[in-house]
Amino acid sequence: MGKNEVLIKIHAASINSWDWDLLKGKPFLVRLLGGLSKPKHQVLGADIAGIVESVGPDVKSLQPGDAVFGDIAGSGFGGFAEYATASEKLLAKIPVGMSMEQAACLPQAGLLALQGLRYKKPLTSGQQLLINGAGGAVGTLALQFAKYIGATVTCVDKEEKSDTLLSLGADHFIDYQKQDYTAMGIQYDYILDVIAHRPVRDYRRTLKPSGVFAMIGGSMGGLLVQMMLLQPLFSLFRKKKLGIMGYRVSREGLEELASLCTKGIMAPVIDRVFPLNETVAAFRYYERGNFKGKIVIKVV
Repeated sequence: MGKNEVLIKIHAASINSWDWDLLKGKPFLVRLLGGLSKPKHQVLGADIAGIVESVGPDVKSLQPGDAVFGDIAGSGFGGFAEYATASEKLLAKIPVGMSMEQAACLPQAGLLALQGLRYKKPLTSGQQLLINGAGGAVGTLALQFAKYIGATVTCVDKEEKSDTLLSLGADHFIDYQKQDYTAMGIQYDYILDVIAHRPVRDYRRTLKPSGVFAMIGGSMGGLLVQMMLLQPLFSLFRKKKLGIMGYRVSREGLEELASLCTKGIMAPVIDRVFPLNETVAAFRYYERGNFKGKIVIKVV
């Protein structure tokens, strides 16, 4: 354990797309990042919640007995286990009244949702927002925050997820298996796309003149390169802003998530909870793609 790290007894963890991609080793770019010939991370799991067991000599904000949650990918993953170590800067205290399972759902998905809705310029009241891939963890949290702001929200996903999204406040729902949202002739102020894979021109056509397109996840091919390198450059000279949203973990961001949940503004959607010894079954369930919100691994 490092000087700025803490040892955490894990109580719950949740599955993210990063875990799934690293487990598969696909596409090839994931192998470059996660280990070309063998996995770089022997134990997956980034989003965790648990109790601090011990702290390094330079840790100042946490002490043994604190209930904490966070995204520990920056410390090498390891959340699908009984214990893990992580830098204190990747963690925040769990507020009173929040369960370990709820806290484990928040870090990555919640931060992606908030940061995505503030990409280039914040979403504001009265604006039209579209969330593609809305039925997952990022989308369900982004939907709740957007409705709190006062936006009109269109959600895109499978028909099986429509009831959940409408119950969370979605104003409109599009079944992507029946309609392509980029070909409907409707323009939006803000698009948050969790599974982007279409040509850039389709997204540009679907934005209003000063609209924002934030790519959260999706294609690992040419679209990713364009969104990372070309579109930010083009956006300097155009009113429409398109790009891939850079993800950042901070204690302040985690504390904001905790505060929003404590106030009842946001709440994680938990689809199913699996015990640690059924983690393989949890990933098989994740693979089907029919889950709503988060899949949780309960350790304690």
